[in-house]
Formats: sequence, C-alpha cells, structure tokens
Amino acid sequence: MSDDPKETFSEGAGALVGAAPGTAPGAVPDTVPLRARVRSLGPSMTRSVQAVAETVAADPAGCSRLTVSALATRTGTSEATVVRTARLLGYPGYRDLRLALAALAAQQDSGAAPAVTADIAVDDPLADVVAKLAHEEAQTLADTAAGLDLTALGAAVTALATARRIDIYGVGASALVGQDLAQKLLRIGLVAHAHADPHLAVTGAVQLRPGDAAVAITHSGSTGDVIDPLRTAFERGATTIALTGRPNAPVTHYADLVLATSAARETRLRPAAMSSRTSQLLVVDCLFVAVAQRTYETAAPALAASYEALAPRRSARSPRP
Repeated sequence: MSDDPKETFSEGAGALVGAAPGTAPGAVPDTVPLRARVRSLGPSMTRSVQAVAETVAADPAGCSRLTVSALATRTGTSEATVVRTARLLGYPGYRDLRLALAALAAQQDSGAAPAVTADIAVDDPLADVVAKLAHEEAQTLADTAAGLDLTALGAAVTALATARRIDIYGVGASALVGQDLAQKLLRIGLVAHAHADPHLAVTGAVQLRPGDAAVAITHSGSTGDVIDPLRTAFERGATTIALTGRPNAPVTHYADLVLATSAARETRLRPAAMSSRTSQLLVVDCLFVAVAQRTYETAAPALAASYEALAPRRSARSPRP
C-alpha cells in the first residue's frame, strides 16, 4: 500500500493528467481545452515533451499534416516522445491528436480562436498595453473555465456550504485572493477565516475536525507556508481543497479536491502574480455563487443584512464648505 496520504483520492491521477475533465475514456477532448492543458501542464513537462506540446499548440494546422516521425524530426525528439505527449494531453494516440489539431486549425481559420498576441514591450503605447492585457486576461479566464473539473468544483461547493468552519490559506498575491473568498463567504453567513500568517494558519488548522473545510491557494502548488496548514487540516479530518495552477504539485498530496487554474504565461512586464490572480479569482467567484445558490434561504437574508449594515458607510459625505 502506498504511503501517499491521499492515495484514496489520487487513484485517478493518471486520468487527471491523461484526459481532460469530463472526457470519457477513449474520447477525443475538445480542442479548446487542448490549448489550456498545454499551458497548465507545461511547467511540469520534461523538456522534450514540452517541445512537442508547444509546437502543436503554436502550429496546429501544420502539425495536423505531419506523421508521428515527421513531428518527431521537427521537434528534435523521438516518436515515443510524440506519442507520450499526445497521451499526456488527453488523447488515446497520435492519430487522435492529429484530428483534434485539424479541428483547432479550422476553428482558428474561421476566426473563432484569436491568435496569441505578442508580449508587452517596454516601448508599447498605452493602447497596445491595454489591448494585450485584455486579450491575455480573457485567454487566462477561458483556459481556466475550459479546464475546470466541474465534479471537483461541485464537491468543493458542497463542502463549503455545509462546513462548520472554513479556513483559507495563502501568501503573497494568493493571500489577497483568500481574503476575497473569506469576505464573500462571511457576507452570506458562513464562518470563514483567511490566514496569511503561516503560524496562525497552522494554529487554526489544529482546531479543525471532520465537518470543517480548508482551502489552500497557491499557484505554484509548492509554497510550504500553505502546504503545512493544509496538511494539518487534512490530518485532522477536515475536507481539504487545493486551488493551484499545478495539478500534480505537492499541495495536492493533502487535498481531497483539486481545482486547477490556468498557468498563464509570465513575461517581463507581467509577473506570475498577475496571471495567477486572474484565474484564481474566477474560481473563487464560481465557488461563492454556487455556495450562495446552495444556501440561498440563509444566504439571501445574510447578504441583505450586510448591505443594510454597510449602507451608512456608502452614503455620500457632506461637501466641504
């Protein structure tokens, strides 16, 4: 028996890597999640597999016309690497990947899939900066939505909606996302605490028990200050949820449920904190709205009460004399 603490939850880990969420065994995944999976799995790929994956994502039309040996030659890899890449991306074999690439190429030719814009340059005019950021943000959101495991999301909603107490862990930019989630849940009457201090996070996690929930937010999935309290919560029997851009990262070892976000590209003028926050906030909003739906009878009055309590603070101040 494996000593992996989440063996019972990761038995389907191969399916997580090898098939898009919601894809039946042997079925060809949709072409839109293909691009999302190349982006999200890229950092965990070997150099040779990444070369193949990035090549097919950059030129689906050209690659769809190549034999397995021709693609191996083009990428400087082997036929075995090409087949392994196809399976990693969720396809039974290379033939299925070629069919998906042909469909994606047709989609791009029709204008349904916009071309990826260039990185922001130091001398770009402001209008170009706005346009490029808007495109990248939209792509990040689309990738996250396409790759989100709805079964895991639904289970996370149930865990939060029924929890006696919810602890949320995150540091840096992820701490801001955690605070946003905690604030939203508090406004609909749930007991939620966001911990940015790692000592307080572990102290709080010790108090958790079955029926509670813990949410770890870490784009890299390897932040020790986030993993430690989640591990403690896991050991105490709380339902643990990991929100991460790396589906196979260390944090998932202690997560009952994994919600994967898009691993958006980091550039010189757009650090990872900006990219990860966009996709994390989308998942947070999905969690909040779904929990509010699930608990509507209590959530609606609680939300109304919070609006009423805050109304005086939103009123216009008297103008200065």
